[in-house]
Amino acid sequence: MRKLKKYKTTAFMSKDSYYDKASADYAVSFIEALSHTKGSWAGTSFELIDWQEQIIRDLFGVLKPNGFRQFNTAYVEIPKKMGKSELAAAIALLLTCGDGEERAEVYGCAADRQQASIVFEVAADMVRMCPALSRRVKLLASTKRLVYLPTNSFYQVLSAEAYSKHGFNIHGVVFDELHTQPNRKLFDVMTKGSGDARMQPLYFLITTAGTDTQSICYETHQKAVDILEGRKRDPTFYPVIYGAKEEEDWTDPKVWKKANPSLGITVGLDKVKAACESAKQNPAEENSFRQLRLNQWVKQAIRWMPMMKWDACSFKVSEEELEGRICYGGLDLSSTTDITAFVLVFPPIDENDKFSILPYFWIPEETIDLRVKRDHVPYDVWKKQDFLQTTEGNVVHYGFIETFIEKLGEKFNIREIAFDRWGAVQMVQNLEGMGFTVVPFGQGFKDMSPPTKELMKLTLEQKIAHGGHPVLRWMMDNIFIRTDPAGNIKADKEKSTEKIDGAVATIMALDRAIRCGNEAGASVYNERGLLIL
Repeated sequence: MRKLKKYKTTAFMSKDSYYDKASADYAVSFIEALSHTKGSWAGTSFELIDWQEQIIRDLFGVLKPNGFRQFNTAYVEIPKKMGKSELAAAIALLLTCGDGEERAEVYGCAADRQQASIVFEVAADMVRMCPALSRRVKLLASTKRLVYLPTNSFYQVLSAEAYSKHGFNIHGVVFDELHTQPNRKLFDVMTKGSGDARMQPLYFLITTAGTDTQSICYETHQKAVDILEGRKRDPTFYPVIYGAKEEEDWTDPKVWKKANPSLGITVGLDKVKAACESAKQNPAEENSFRQLRLNQWVKQAIRWMPMMKWDACSFKVSEEELEGRICYGGLDLSSTTDITAFVLVFPPIDENDKFSILPYFWIPEETIDLRVKRDHVPYDVWKKQDFLQTTEGNVVHYGFIETFIEKLGEKFNIREIAFDRWGAVQMVQNLEGMGFTVVPFGQGFKDMSPPTKELMKLTLEQKIAHGGHPVLRWMMDNIFIRTDPAGNIKADKEKSTEKIDGAVATIMALDRAIRCGNEAGASVYNERGLLIL
């Protein structure tokens, strides 16, 4: 049996636990008696890659004083094409057929039955290719179940409705692509108390990074990070995360190697390089590359705004220098319990000037602490830095905002205020009573597409200035774009993973600034028509 080149006992071993080499060797030997099932590797022995063997030795070789395994939950987060499915299938078979557990119940779970079947099919092929197992295992392909006859143990794929069926007596669970779980129901049923009747159950969670920071996967990811960085301690939890840090250069091959421990083995460097080059040419692919190839948690699978380009427009914007200038407002009220955004856009006064942006945001005072804990967003820091304001109570006080806008009208020449019709009737009437010209702005493709495309064009050309406002930056980074068959686009509030109110308000104000400019009748749309990207 090949030996791991540099095996080091895990740093997460408890003081009273010990490493039992014989148990670890047995687990490694069992898996390496299996065969690969796909591609050019099909039929060859499953020789564990170093990172895989480290995990197996730690999980199955670190024992408590009573002789049972220390770890009962393993969280393995790693980029795609690193051999996740094969490792998960091998562990499922080890728990079912090689763990000496009578009537073991091992389950394969994923977002849906089809996804969970991927690991099962690999395991089934491994059984077919192994004479010793094929004589002892009964495969029930139609029900996605395999039974190890000597101990009457089974490995079973669960349907999406499994969370409603309690009564499991679990010895093992393999969760594939945990980040795709739509909610926490299945996870809770399969991991909370379901293995209490077993002496050493194992919940093996393996996934690529996701996009939803409100998910059970991100919650587990955060726990893993906290343990890895020493902020938390759980002797039963085994964390493994391979990935690039946010500040690291995503185009650097050294970063690729660090994030992909199987690079050059299960996936070629040329494939990653080609994916990177494609992402460089198409900003929409950048987030996909970061998530799938570098295992970074990203806002959404398709990033619309290239944030490096947005950051390059962090030119200084001064209220004092803009005083008296013509500008146009965009108002997005959202709901009374959410963020309200008001953005002013100042059209350029000459060819060398830029569209200047002044954003303002409000949230209810009483909810700020809850939001920080719930959303993991630094609202409290932004408030201290005067990038965000609060209104008294647990709902946004529209009267306060109206008074604030009235004062802005004394400082700037606000020609028009564009607003989303939803929920804005009373405030619109009040603003009109103050002397403002308020115009409704549709949220469909017809109205939103031209200024949304213009925002991208101006950003790429560095013809806007936003001062690096952190709240607006966060919202721009959150945008998910919806496209219709004609190629029109708009920001999608439902699909965007976080708030985008400020981005929507900016787009509305920009539209009015472009159409009206500093002179009556001026409009870039009239001069050259709609922009096609």
